Amino acid sequence: MTLYRDQAVVLRTQKLGEADRIVTMLSRRHGKVRAVAKGVRRTKSRWGGRLEPFVHVDVQNYQGRELDVVTQAEIVDPFDAMMGDYERYTSGTAMLEATDRLTEEREPSLRMYLLLVGALRSLDAGEHPSSLVLDAFLLRALSISGYEPSLHACARCGTEGPHRWFAVPAGGVVCTACHPPGSVTPGQPAITLMASLLNGDWTGADTADARTRRESSGLVSAFAEYHLDRRLRSLPMVERA
Repeated sequence: MTLYRDQAVVLRTQKLGEADRIVTMLSRRHGKVRAVAKGVRRTKSRWGGRLEPFVHVDVQNYQGRELDVVTQAEIVDPFDAMMGDYERYTSGTAMLEATDRLTEEREPSLRMYLLLVGALRSLDAGEHPSSLVLDAFLLRALSISGYEPSLHACARCGTEGPHRWFAVPAGGVVCTACHPPGSVTPGQPAITLMASLLNGDWTGADTADARTRRESSGLVSAFAEYHLDRRLRSLPMVERA
């Protein structure tokens, strides 16, 4: 077996046997990794809270055929400020779930790792409204995965916008000639807000009113779940503006 060290964010955990736990984490250099943390569920476990969801750790693993084995773990950042805040916690939970869905085991994704760490830091610090941080994360994560929405030119014919229609299956805004059945007509401020979040324009995003944020969040949620091909179980718990 190969011993390696890396930094990672714990995405989720599941019980294994009487005292062990399988830890799924997104690492900086090795992509998504599933590893066994032995004895972690015992009362006097040496792991403490180091291998729980959200925690950013410096971890040492033995690489196994199917599951790796954790041998050391030290906390880099616990991201614990959000734990007592419902809005930030549920938004963070949705980020972890989306990351798990968008990544494959043992396929390095440095951009996704850096995006997740940056989003969690922003959420933990309370720099911006939690729903905006979540929406920005989802849009950028989808973009990294090849599903960036078209927010100006028609997603079908490429005609320059702005356009009044938005079609999730088509990939974003569409012109009148191309819009399929089921297209919606959001306000232009909602589309502008999505573009600001995708491009990191927080000056524009933070000034959006509550109605625009709700409309934009609805579009982001629908777009994310369509391209993930399943519902995110944590999204309904997120409090929107």
